[in-house]
Amino acid sequence: MKKLHMLTALVLTGFAAAQDTTTTTETTTTTTTTTVAEPVNAPAMMSADENFAKAQEYAVQADVAYPIPFYDRTLWKAAVDHAYYAASMEAGNRDYSAYLAQLYTKTQWWINAYNAWTRLGDLNDQEKEWASLSAAKLAYMALQRGDKTMARMYVEKGMAWADSASLQAIMKRL
Repeated sequence: MKKLHMLTALVLTGFAAAQDTTTTTETTTTTTTTTVAEPVNAPAMMSADENFAKAQEYAVQADVAYPIPFYDRTLWKAAVDHAYYAASMEAGNRDYSAYLAQLYTKTQWWINAYNAWTRLGDLNDQEKEWASLSAAKLAYMALQRGDKTMARMYVEKGMAWADSASLQAIMKRL
């Protein structure tokens, strides 16, 4: 407490001394404007082929960099975003759309994965497994929030793609 009083006294003494002295100070203000250029690999500025190649490159890097894939990880986000641009630029290119659906599934963005697989129509065996997984995840979430109608719809669609123990277990709870 004594230290606090002494410090206060010193500060007040300094203020009193400052009031007795007149000081003129000139200040020069410099404004610097920095322009940041758009990244060279911005998806909107690349062709569909370039975006597809970048998506694959970023996905490989993300697999190495992160133990669990999630969209909010920088490299996974870049991979998904480039795949999205490639698929959007060439909507008729099944490879681009299937790769985007695969990335959505891998990064656990279940509703986008489910919708992407649904839009693709005919799926190969591996794609049916991924699509079924997305349906099972959505069915489980619907069941958790008490929406049995949506859960049943996801289970039925998932089983149409590929039957699994997860889907069967959820169906028993409906």
